[in-house]
Amino acid sequence: MHDKTISPTAPPPTVTRAQSAVPRHLRRYLTLDDFEPAARRLLPKFLFGYIDGGAETDAAKRDNRRAFEEYGFVPRVLKDVSGRDQTTTLFGKSYAAPFGIPPMGSSALCAYRGDIVLARAAAAANVPMILSASSLITLEDVRRENQAAWYQAYLAGVDARIEPLVDRVAAAGYDTFVVTADVPVAPNRENNIRNGFQVPLAITPRVFWDTITHPDWLLNTWARTVLNHGMPHFENMDAQRGPPVLSKNLIRNIGARDQLAWKHVELIRKRWKGRLVVKGLVSPEDAHIARESGVDGVMLSNHGGRQLDYTVSALRTLPEIAAKANGMTVMVDGGIRRGTDIIKALALGADFVWVGRPFLYAAVAAGEAGVTRAITLLREEIDRDLALLGIRSVSEITPDLVRKF
Repeated sequence: MHDKTISPTAPPPTVTRAQSAVPRHLRRYLTLDDFEPAARRLLPKFLFGYIDGGAETDAAKRDNRRAFEEYGFVPRVLKDVSGRDQTTTLFGKSYAAPFGIPPMGSSALCAYRGDIVLARAAAAANVPMILSASSLITLEDVRRENQAAWYQAYLAGVDARIEPLVDRVAAAGYDTFVVTADVPVAPNRENNIRNGFQVPLAITPRVFWDTITHPDWLLNTWARTVLNHGMPHFENMDAQRGPPVLSKNLIRNIGARDQLAWKHVELIRKRWKGRLVVKGLVSPEDAHIARESGVDGVMLSNHGGRQLDYTVSALRTLPEIAAKANGMTVMVDGGIRRGTDIIKALALGADFVWVGRPFLYAAVAAGEAGVTRAITLLREEIDRDLALLGIRSVSEITPDLVRKF
């Protein structure tokens, strides 16, 4: 017996009740990938290229997707899958889903008040959000919008700069401090040069033309920001306010990262009373050192393929690291775009996952409502995938549900 096909003359499918509840301007976004073309259209080329691109040949970025594509599912059937629940506990706090929004620098340069937009949407959906040290809105302001936000640092290996920053983050009320480990030097992102992006930002004739031919971003993000809040500064790299985005002192301000070492993680561990996480490792040996250094969790990541090209996807070393975690929380990011990706990562040993670029694209495309739409789409995918896998909750996700092709 063949499935019925839809006649070309048949009336279009009716809009479901769930779809009709979505604002009309957001209905065209059906997956996280749908936000990317909108962001590409709205942003100047130099900014979109900065977000989208990886290092050198983009091999590491491509491997983040390829790693997920190498796994398939072995679903169970004829199970009672009613009453599904994707509630997840992370560091003792209950969240509505097993994913969160990771740190993304200069979000407010891409979307108006971008860090606030991400923080508010995350708080409303009860998923975690991490503020980047290279953000343009003060960590204190973001914390007021989201009392559960985490802070992520790009640290110079200088005790005199680390200790005051740790104290500032603690005074603001943050309870989770994330140390980024994979940025000792600036990466080789040739796409930035080709697109006209540089640090510090420079208004070259090419960038000027790129900007004025994207009036939505020019007026609704850049001009609106400068008018309402002044020239954007890097607010959270140190205990004190950092330089403006156009400052020639920026490179000097972010220097000495190649001196950062495990001894500095141990220094932070002694000074920081909250949870401590190290982000940006894929080596099982480094995960072992992190555990011995007293961290509470690790975020396995190749920085979205934006640092060392040909670094393997975090998913490839996840099972080995998870097997030896010994109570340390193991999280992963990189290349996650669908609910099926999240379930694969959880099946391979992750306690939690983080989804980056798509949420920033959603903020660019439609502000806080866009991020809320993206979170909702991902939660709906997970709910549907759980049912089709024959399970009711993320706690029932086990390695036997996946196979490598």
